[in-house]
Amino acid sequence: MTTSTWQRVLGAARPERSGVVAAVVGLGVEVRGVDAAVGDRVRIDTEGGRPVDAEIVAVEGRTARCMPLGPVEGITARARVRHAGAPMLVPTGDAVLGRVLDGLGRPIDGRGPIGPDAAYVPLGNDAPSILARRRIDRQLGLGVRVLDTMTPVGIGQRLGLFAGSGVGKSSLMSMIAHGSTADVNVIALVGERGREVREFLEDDLGPEGLARSVVVVATSDQPAMARLRSAFVATRIAEHFRESGLDVVLMMDSITRVAMAQREIGLSAGEPPATRGYPPSTFSVLARLLERAGTGPVGSITGLYTVLVDGDDHNEPIADAARGILDGHVVLDRALAVRGHYPAVDVLASVSRVVSAITTAEERQDAVTLRSVLAARRSAQDLIDIGAYRAGANPLVDAALANEKAIDGFLTQRMDDLTATADSWRRLHALTTEFGGATS
Repeated sequence: MTTSTWQRVLGAARPERSGVVAAVVGLGVEVRGVDAAVGDRVRIDTEGGRPVDAEIVAVEGRTARCMPLGPVEGITARARVRHAGAPMLVPTGDAVLGRVLDGLGRPIDGRGPIGPDAAYVPLGNDAPSILARRRIDRQLGLGVRVLDTMTPVGIGQRLGLFAGSGVGKSSLMSMIAHGSTADVNVIALVGERGREVREFLEDDLGPEGLARSVVVVATSDQPAMARLRSAFVATRIAEHFRESGLDVVLMMDSITRVAMAQREIGLSAGEPPATRGYPPSTFSVLARLLERAGTGPVGSITGLYTVLVDGDDHNEPIADAARGILDGHVVLDRALAVRGHYPAVDVLASVSRVVSAITTAEERQDAVTLRSVLAARRSAQDLIDIGAYRAGANPLVDAALANEKAIDGFLTQRMDDLTATADSWRRLHALTTEFGGATS
């Protein structure tokens, strides 16, 4: 008998040490008698006969606190608990293109299992070394004029889309999925309403967009651990494509729901609540997740993360923390959306921190010119509304009023009207030329 065969026989004969459930409190399960570390997975027997996987989030003495990856119904005190063995593996590679996965990397699109040529990698991974990251020096075309010119995105940049509910985030994401020049799209829908998932896949993304995308979904009714894991599953899939030398766009909607899931987990594990009820671990998890995007020695991940601002408050804790980590932010304004201005991007409140590295001096000058005209128009808006503004008082305001339709035509865009980046810059230059000497 060979050595490997002996090892398998000995492994099968080795006694399995199991523990028991000590208590089920809220969303968490306390277990005893299992030797496991934080991050390990265990399997809990239920009365229904179908075991539930859980992840250990805290250890104290002989007691470990777990967060189930499924419903807690059917888990009783003294239920058997076993170590799940191998770490969680995530399917990656070309076999997952065009597929829809759940928060644990399992297919949910009804197209059968992932193909045999898929690569399976551990969920855990480190961010690229800070000195191994290539500098961001090329623009990534998104097909959206207002983003490509006023807040240009670099290949490997991380950008936040800050907005309240119902202002067009999903529509903007679908435009980017169709119009970006990246090799692959990885889309994570975290805490999304179940009704909207199919609408996004069929109406917003469509067959063409899905064909070069991987979609990871964890709806709002999923356990907190599944919602949190979905963000890391999508990031790990994107990392595998980056390691293959590809340029990836990772879109996550939304990072706020990731933080909410971590808040549920942290509070259930006994962490003290801090800012607005978020425990300290929430902010470290956000930093760890967001830092994994970006450039690597080969390939890149351009991260686009939506941030749901609570009550349209752009200074709430998660929005403030995300803004400090990301390389730029785009603000979607409800007032613009109400009047049918789509994409509802507030140009004056949006910033790209890598613009000087990916654009020419002439392109930046055209963008600054349009910004100055928009800023002058906004500062005089009250006078304009009451009819008190007089032509000639401010050349910038005059230019804004004389070219109002042209400006709106440039900044607004239909979902099916994707524009190449070079054409967007040419249209911006032609628009600013119409301002004449107003900005000189």
